[in-house]
Amino acid sequence: MTAADVYAATDLRYNSTNSKRFIMLTHIHISAYTIVDTLDMEFHGGMTVITGETGAGKSIMLDALGLCLGDRADPKAVRAGSERAEVTATFDIAGNAPAAAWLLARDLAHDNECLLRRVVTAEGRSRAYINGSASTLQDCAELGELLIDIHSQHAHQSLLRKPVQRAMLDTFAGQQTLARQVEQCASDWLRGQRELAALTDNRDEAAARAQLLAYQVDELEQLGLRAGELEELERDQSLLANAEDVLKGAHQALEICEEQASAARHALQLMRSAAGSSKTADNALSLLDSAAIQLDEAHREIQRHIDSIEIDPQRLAQVEKRLEQLHDVARKHRIKPPQLLELQAGLQEELAGLAQGGQRIEALQQELEALAEAYRKDAAKLSKGRTKAAKSLIAKTADILHTLAMADCRFAIALTPRESDAPHPHGAEDIEFLISTNPGAAPQPLGKIASGGELSRISLAIQVVTAKGGTLPSMVFDEVDVGIGGAVAEVVGRLLRGLAREAQVLCVTHLAQVASQGHRHLLVSKTSDKTAAWARLAALEDDQRAQEIARMLGGVKLTERSLEHAREMLRDAEDA
Repeated sequence: MTAADVYAATDLRYNSTNSKRFIMLTHIHISAYTIVDTLDMEFHGGMTVITGETGAGKSIMLDALGLCLGDRADPKAVRAGSERAEVTATFDIAGNAPAAAWLLARDLAHDNECLLRRVVTAEGRSRAYINGSASTLQDCAELGELLIDIHSQHAHQSLLRKPVQRAMLDTFAGQQTLARQVEQCASDWLRGQRELAALTDNRDEAAARAQLLAYQVDELEQLGLRAGELEELERDQSLLANAEDVLKGAHQALEICEEQASAARHALQLMRSAAGSSKTADNALSLLDSAAIQLDEAHREIQRHIDSIEIDPQRLAQVEKRLEQLHDVARKHRIKPPQLLELQAGLQEELAGLAQGGQRIEALQQELEALAEAYRKDAAKLSKGRTKAAKSLIAKTADILHTLAMADCRFAIALTPRESDAPHPHGAEDIEFLISTNPGAAPQPLGKIASGGELSRISLAIQVVTAKGGTLPSMVFDEVDVGIGGAVAEVVGRLLRGLAREAQVLCVTHLAQVASQGHRHLLVSKTSDKTAAWARLAALEDDQRAQEIARMLGGVKLTERSLEHAREMLRDAEDA
C-alpha cells in the first residue's frame, strides 16, 4: 500500500458542518498552575495542533487535564505566590451515551454537559468535583475513561507491558464487555475453587469439631436450663436460706404493730372528750383514728407475710444443688452462668453449619461446573474475536509502518493457548505483541528488538490503528511524533488528520509537518521577568500560522522562502 492509499483510507476533508458530532472537550480553564496565571482554551472538532518553543509549556494543558481526570496532585505545581491552583475541563457529552449513563446513575447528570473541576492547595490538599458535586479521584478517573483517550510521548513504554497489549487488542476488537465477562467468570471460579479446597482440606478437622460440638450441645440440652430459671433459683435460694431470720423479724414487727395499735386506740379514747373544743383537737382525733386503722392493716399484712414463708430445708437443698450444677457447667466452658443459654445457641448454630458442610461441597461443585461451562463458551467467543482482530490489526499496522519508512518491519501478535484449560481471568490465551525489524528474523517481544526510535514509530502506528477502532470521540496526542522527521513526519501528520474525521484530535507537536496538518493551530509562548514567568496561548490564523510553521522548519531568521514553504505545506494539507 502506498502513502497515497493510506491517506485515502484515513483522511476525509474536514467538514465543519459535521464537527459538532466529534466535539468532546470544549473548554479548559487553568488558574495559578505552574507558569500559568490564568488561561482559557476553547476547543472544536477536527484536529487542533498545539506548538511553541521548547520550555514554553506546551504540555501544561495536558498535565492540567490529567488533574481533572484523577491524576495525582503535586502541591509544587501551584504557582508561586498563590494559595491554590484550579483546573476546570468542560465536555460535551451529547453523543456519548456511556458517559451520560454513568452520570445519570450517580445523579450527576446536567443536560449534555459534563464539568470536571480540580482544586489543589499549596499545603497539599486536593478536591475534585463532577458537575459541581464533590467526588473521589477514582470516580474522576472512571468517568475520564469514558470521555477522552490520551496518548503520551511515553506511551510506547506502557506498550511494552503485556496487559496493555491485551487491553489494546480487546478494545480494537470491540470485545471489552466480553473480556470483562470472562474475567468475572474466571474470578468467581477461582474463588469457588479456593473455598472448595478449604472445605475439602478441613473435612477431617471439621468432623472432629462436629463430634465435640455434638457432645457439648447434648450436655447443655440435658442441663435443660430455661430462660429466667437462674434468676428464680437465686431468688428462692436467698429466701429459703434466710427464712428463720425473716420469720423472727416479722414476728417482732407484728408485736410492735399490736402494741402501737392498742396505744393509738387508748389515746383516741382519751381525746374524745375534747372533740369539738378546737380545730387542733379535732385534727388530733382524726390522725389517731387513721394511725390505729393503718397499724391494724400493717398487722394483717405482716401476718400474711409470715403465713407465706416456708421453712423447707429439703427445697433449699434442691435449689442449691441445681445452682451448683449450673455453675459447674459454666466453669467448664469458662463462662459465667448467665451466658449458658447464649453458648448453647452458638454451639447449635456452629454444629448446624458443619452439618451443612457436605451439602455446601456438593453445591459448590455444581456451581463450579456451571461457571467453567460459561467460561469455556465466553472464552471461546473471545478467542475467536481476538484472532480475527489480531489479523486486521497486524495488516493495518503493517500498512502504516510501510509509510513510516519501516517497510522491512514485520509486526505480529502471538496468541498462545494456556497450558491449563482452567478458567483464567485473561482468557484462554496469552497475548503478546512481537516485532521483527530485519528481513528473515523471527519476531520477538517489542522490548527485545526495537530501538527507541523504532519503538516510537511502531507505537504510533499501533496507536493510530487502535484509535480508529475506539469509541471515544476525543483523543489527545502529546508529542507522539518524537524521534521522527522529514517525509515520515508528514505521513504522521496526515494519519492524525485522518483520525479527525472520526474524533476530535488534539496534538502537541514540535514538527512543522505535523502542525501543518491541523484544522486549527494554538501557539503557546512564555514571557518572564526577574521575578516570574507566564505562559500564554493564542489561536493562529493565516499568516500567523505560516510564520509559526516557518519557525518550526528551522532557521534563526524567517525568510520569504521559508514562509512560502510553510504556506505551501498548509495548502497541501487543505488540498489532500
